[in-house]
Amino acid sequence: MKIVILGTAHPLRGGLSAYNERIAYEFQSQGHVVVIYTFSLQYPDFLFPGTTQFSDQPAPKDLNIKVAVNSVNPFNWWKVGREIKALNADLLIVKFWLPFMAPCLGTICKLVRSNNKTKVISIIDNIIPHEKRIGDFQFAKYFVNNVDGFIAQSKSVLNDLNLFDATKPKRFSPHPLYDNFGAAIPKEEAKAKLGLDSNKHYLLFFGFIRDYKGLDILLKAISDKRFKDQNINVIVAGEFYNNAEQYHQLIEELKIADLVTLRTDFIPDDMVRYYFCASDIVVQPYKHATQSGVTQICYHFNRPMIVTNVGGLPEIVPNDVVGFVVEPEPTLIADAILKFYAEQKGEIFASNINIEKEKYSWNAMLKSIYEVAGL
Repeated sequence: MKIVILGTAHPLRGGLSAYNERIAYEFQSQGHVVVIYTFSLQYPDFLFPGTTQFSDQPAPKDLNIKVAVNSVNPFNWWKVGREIKALNADLLIVKFWLPFMAPCLGTICKLVRSNNKTKVISIIDNIIPHEKRIGDFQFAKYFVNNVDGFIAQSKSVLNDLNLFDATKPKRFSPHPLYDNFGAAIPKEEAKAKLGLDSNKHYLLFFGFIRDYKGLDILLKAISDKRFKDQNINVIVAGEFYNNAEQYHQLIEELKIADLVTLRTDFIPDDMVRYYFCASDIVVQPYKHATQSGVTQICYHFNRPMIVTNVGGLPEIVPNDVVGFVVEPEPTLIADAILKFYAEQKGEIFASNINIEKEKYSWNAMLKSIYEVAGL
């Protein structure tokens, strides 16, 4: 088939790019012809909370990526929409994560569908955003109206979709493994690469830092007096996407600077494996969530997890099998961390992950797409 992917890709950085590029490779491995249309302008600079939107890594090999889409220019949407329409592709795959993108992506999809050939399938991260703004529902509704079918990566998002459309085909298909960050390496090698103390035990908080991800909850958890003399340290690896000062102040107020290692620049793809492999367990203390790509990096590197009982996280992390599921409260997260070490759960959790991760193949995601598209 001829397949178009519309969304973030190189030279833009981050998890959305990694996802779209990885699924493009999977389609190509099945013999399909794939082109990715990515953004020439994804976010205006004043709306982007990080340092830069662009990757300093080489372009991925053997992918056809066209830098063409301007998210805020309606004339561009019509131009790109007509261009993709003329390709007469069998499938247009659109990753949707934010209502801000709905006018752009929805208009392009509307134009493409008018060729009466191309099926438009959207993979939905969130249809109701974590950080709500005026107009979110109307924008998301516009996008939903211009798509033929949906893949929801959590059951909560599948349910949310029914608020916008109850008739179009939709499936739950969990986020596949992020297996594009290289092979696992020995823990001591990873610690040495990162300049970490070989004698300490490390927890990992990974990814862009936003309020809903609950870093403040984790910091309060490790201030628990029970951590004294435990030789446990938290690595915070990821770029601040909200006010960094509040976290620095909290670390100072809690007097836990010696328990926290801050690596708060953007983590490039070729460094991701070192952070996961240096850590004993990954903590996701989210206040609310739908699903998270971080869990699928954990599965790839066989790293146990502590996640909170919000959104779709418990669907992916069975409690006391590959990690712990707790309520988003500092004391309960502290309890789970201490239990992990006291009961020496690392080896059994890692063994269970080897079995559990078989569910999360990219081929399974493609099968779900074909089913929704009626192919």
